[in-house]
Amino acid sequence: MAGRQDAPTAVVVVGPDGMVSGWSEGGRLLLGWTAEDTVGRPVTDLLVDPPPPGFPEGYGAGPDPTGFILLRHRDGSTVDAVVTAHPLFGPDGRALGHAVTVQRWGRRPVIADRAFEQCPFALGVYDPDLRFLWINASSGRVIAHSEEQVLGRKYRELFPEFDREMFPERDDKPYTDQLAEVARTGKPARLMTVFRPLGSNYANAWATSFWPVRDAEGRVRAVANWGFDMSAEYWARQRLLLLNEATRGIGRTLDVIGTAQELARTPVPGFVDLVSVDLFDEVLRGEEPPSASAFTPGETIALRRAAEHSAKEDKEDTDRAPGPTMPVSHSPGSVAARCLATGSSMVELAAEPGEGGEWAFGPGLAADPAHWPPGNPLIDESLAAEGLTGRITVPLRARGALLGVVAFSRSDRPEAFTADDLILAEELTAKAAVAIDNARRYSRERTTALTLQRSLLLQQLPSQEAVEVASRYLPAGTGAEVGGDWFDVIPLSGARVALVVGDVVGHGLHAAASMGRLRTAVRTLADVDLPPDELLTHLDDLVIHLASDLQPAGRFQPTGEFGATCLYTVYDPVSRRFTLASAGHPLPLIISPDGTRTPVDAQPGPPLGIGGLPFEATELELPEGSLLALYTDGLVESRERDVDQRIAELLRVLNHSATSLDGLCDTVMDALLPERRTDDAALLLARTHALDPQHVADWDVVPDPSQVPLARKFTLDQLEAWGLEEASFVTELVVSELVTNAIRYGEPPIKLRLIRDSSLICEVADASSTAPHLRRARAFDEGGRGLLLVAQLTQGWGTRHTTEGKTIWCAQTLTEPEQR
Repeated sequence: MAGRQDAPTAVVVVGPDGMVSGWSEGGRLLLGWTAEDTVGRPVTDLLVDPPPPGFPEGYGAGPDPTGFILLRHRDGSTVDAVVTAHPLFGPDGRALGHAVTVQRWGRRPVIADRAFEQCPFALGVYDPDLRFLWINASSGRVIAHSEEQVLGRKYRELFPEFDREMFPERDDKPYTDQLAEVARTGKPARLMTVFRPLGSNYANAWATSFWPVRDAEGRVRAVANWGFDMSAEYWARQRLLLLNEATRGIGRTLDVIGTAQELARTPVPGFVDLVSVDLFDEVLRGEEPPSASAFTPGETIALRRAAEHSAKEDKEDTDRAPGPTMPVSHSPGSVAARCLATGSSMVELAAEPGEGGEWAFGPGLAADPAHWPPGNPLIDESLAAEGLTGRITVPLRARGALLGVVAFSRSDRPEAFTADDLILAEELTAKAAVAIDNARRYSRERTTALTLQRSLLLQQLPSQEAVEVASRYLPAGTGAEVGGDWFDVIPLSGARVALVVGDVVGHGLHAAASMGRLRTAVRTLADVDLPPDELLTHLDDLVIHLASDLQPAGRFQPTGEFGATCLYTVYDPVSRRFTLASAGHPLPLIISPDGTRTPVDAQPGPPLGIGGLPFEATELELPEGSLLALYTDGLVESRERDVDQRIAELLRVLNHSATSLDGLCDTVMDALLPERRTDDAALLLARTHALDPQHVADWDVVPDPSQVPLARKFTLDQLEAWGLEEASFVTELVVSELVTNAIRYGEPPIKLRLIRDSSLICEVADASSTAPHLRRARAFDEGGRGLLLVAQLTQGWGTRHTTEGKTIWCAQTLTEPEQR
């Protein structure tokens, strides 16, 4: 080829008959033919294409005409040439033929030819049928063929693999189709190809441009291409894309196992074929992980496999549900144990990486130890037995805590890991480590808050006969913090019961602790037997004081706003009266025994913590067997539907004829709560009972001490009628003391009432608002021992204030309470 590139201009003498009569040495150098080969032969034997009309006569029409032709080289190849015909005449003016000068088309200085030949980019020229016309040395190294091996042969015959699609997911044309398209349309094109050169274990990324080569008449006579190896830039971009995907895809939920699975899925299959994530058991439980100083290379380390993902699962398009974590142990001296002990990453290769040549992915990086951290890579031939070509093991660290270890493995691909791959693996692990540690910390706080909240909630429904009760409380899903929803069932005097439900603003430990304080306050105020509206007024004052206590002082940070809603109701089975008051909380749903909804004509007051606004109590009379539903807004609030629609749905689900309230609670929760909820939800269902009128006895007491014996007789007669003679002695003493105090210190009217429920209740009411209190009587005092005697002989006593005065009550537990 060098001879042809440096050949001088060839001179050919053609006679009038078209026969070659003279041949220069330049012709031999340019086309390989000698004078013996050509003289006496038709000049057309040297042409590949048919000659132009009148050739060579057509070139004599003007002085020094020129044209483009394709000549045949002796070795079978073709030569693009520019010819100039010069007519020859004898002394007599007779035409003797033509002297034709032949120059290689596009002739440049020799140094220019050598510049193209030595260009570090891959250059090639092909005829319209994609036969090789010329390639430079760089192109020959890329395709692993010399110029002599490819000239005159079709691209598809030599490299059939380039007929397949390089990027099927992008619907790109095969490489050879792109060449043919340029030859057919004459339009330039560009293509990005990624392939593995022969003899290399590394994939190359090439940016290739194609353009048509035209003759003087504008016809496409060839196609040329230019290829640039941009592997370093391409793979750097792929790493950035993978890191960007990891930023979006890792840490989307505050769940330790979910985050580990996101880390396992993200690098497969773009970076590796298999990822495993092993975490300490303490991390999975939300506890503090062990200190890194606690491990030595000679110690077996027990972890749990939190996530594992392989390229095989991607090919099978499997979407398995997260399974239970599996215990794994790393033996002393293993790579994982050493990584955990030293806190450093390690790279294992199944064999020494090949040199790869200057066209290999990451030229020289794989075999150049200067780019590897000390101790890397480690050649471990045992990896081949596991079906792996390499593995990168990275300790999972965040904020100085050691959480576990991650292994990135390659099996299906032959590329050996490079130092840049190690950097990418460490970046992916670092991003995931922070997300896993955040999930661990959140899990710990949520577990603490949930434990606190459950300990503060009602653990067991108290024994009472006024209503049949069932309840459910469900915290928000794992993606949200624990809220402040709560409910309570509080037995009151006179066989009554208080049903309470509330919701504290906010989430987390603060909300759980605030909920506990409010629940305790409600129970304390309920013991005082305040009416619902007065109880909420006192509770509102308490919330205002608590909010002021939460203001930051000194270096402490504020714990957030403190507000709450509360619904407080009282049901009396004797009168079947249901009294309620609401502080910004949804009103209860009441369904009568016949299935119709009982409207609640009440106006909820402001939420607790506003202050300055009154609360109103509403009283209803309910038929026996009415169904009450008290709930928090987490049960009925939804982004898809408004509250009224959700309440209507709740009413449809509430089956008044359900025999089991527990089962009805489950039905309501399943029907109304989505799988992924963002707020707590509490539900309290109650079915009302009515006390048999035969179990209530009243007697009006005349305010005269002489009435005390009559009160005792009334009591004994009633106990005998109820079959409670065993309680006669204590009850006679209690009634005597309470009636005597009412006559002596109270105001008329005075009424004695006996109630037989699960306990025996004695009540003495009068019109005085003065509350009695216990006091210690001195040795010679004649009085002061009545209430002390009542407190000693009964299981409970107290004072209940009413609009008409007060009621003193006491209760005795019956040994064998008779069922209604």
